[in-house]
Amino acid sequence: MSTAAATPGPADTIRPESLAFLKELLDTPSPSGFERDGQRVWMKYARGFATKAWNDSYNNCFASFGPEGPGVSTIAICGHADEIGLMVNHFDDKGFVYCKAIGGIDTGSIVGKRVRFNSSVPGVKNPVIGLIGATAIHLQDKSAEGKVRKMHELFIDIGAASGDEARAKLAIGDAGVFLDGFMHINDDIVVARALDNRIGTWIAAEALRLVAEHAAELKVRVVAVSTVQEEVGLRGAQMIARSLAPDVALVTDVGHATDSPGISHAQHGFFKLAGGPKIAVGGAMQPEVVARLTEVAGNLSIPLQRAATPGGSGTDTDAIFVQGGIPCGLVSLPIRYMHTTVEMTSLRDLNRIAHLFAGFALGMKQGERFAATL
Repeated sequence: MSTAAATPGPADTIRPESLAFLKELLDTPSPSGFERDGQRVWMKYARGFATKAWNDSYNNCFASFGPEGPGVSTIAICGHADEIGLMVNHFDDKGFVYCKAIGGIDTGSIVGKRVRFNSSVPGVKNPVIGLIGATAIHLQDKSAEGKVRKMHELFIDIGAASGDEARAKLAIGDAGVFLDGFMHINDDIVVARALDNRIGTWIAAEALRLVAEHAAELKVRVVAVSTVQEEVGLRGAQMIARSLAPDVALVTDVGHATDSPGISHAQHGFFKLAGGPKIAVGGAMQPEVVARLTEVAGNLSIPLQRAATPGGSGTDTDAIFVQGGIPCGLVSLPIRYMHTTVEMTSLRDLNRIAHLFAGFALGMKQGERFAATL
């Protein structure tokens, strides 16, 4: 099953317009269940080179390009739009706000962080800003030193003097995200709070742009997909796998770079930041799809780091492949400090995944299916 993939272009440099889209996407709040603002940004960009674009009732978004009709294979390129965040759960009489976590949050990493809430209270038009209370070291109870507080023990100060004043600004169920934004460390390394996983939706849209530039070579239908609610149970992926039913799905998410101190390589493997995308092997990943991705990467001179994934991958792949056995491949972007507000990654590796997926799509034959011969 060897196929020479077309080369969509230099994989190591992001064009300025694509970088601007990435920054806007990362800085737009999009917590699980509240992805609408971020999805609007994504759709505006993807419509620029899609022949069709649509969304479903839960705001999963789709943008397609390429031939359609009987015998034409559909390839889905998927990333999830949502990020971790907070949801208002309680107001005390002094005006402090208590929240539930949206997704997996390390409470020890968020004390003192600023939070931005989108309010549903009538008349409140601007975001409500608060901070997670960080008691001064002079006033801390030393008997509790070293104890990591649980989520329900953390309070958020929005500057309200009473519970009624707080309720005039926010309502139970309002969602918030941390205020940390996108920034460059150097030309290649960047930091943002929501690399997990708006980078996946960026890759899907960018791969669609790349195949659209090589329309004459394309023999399959490509659908870029931006899913919702991954952080709370892979929910959007389950929806789109059933509604779209692609012939093959390429999924991208973030994966751990384990080259920072204190991580066991025997337990978690060794993966280097800026050392190339991670390709998952095992379980949900269909071997023929993995082999093709590896071949295309070689053709495009894209280095890959292999990741042993014998069971669940913890990504949308797990929800997609079980829907009738959709052949899947998973390529992840190595990042440091996952599920913190300072996730770090390489722009070069990010762009490489978009080019890898575009190369995979451009190398597919009309009506091609991925299945083992037994």
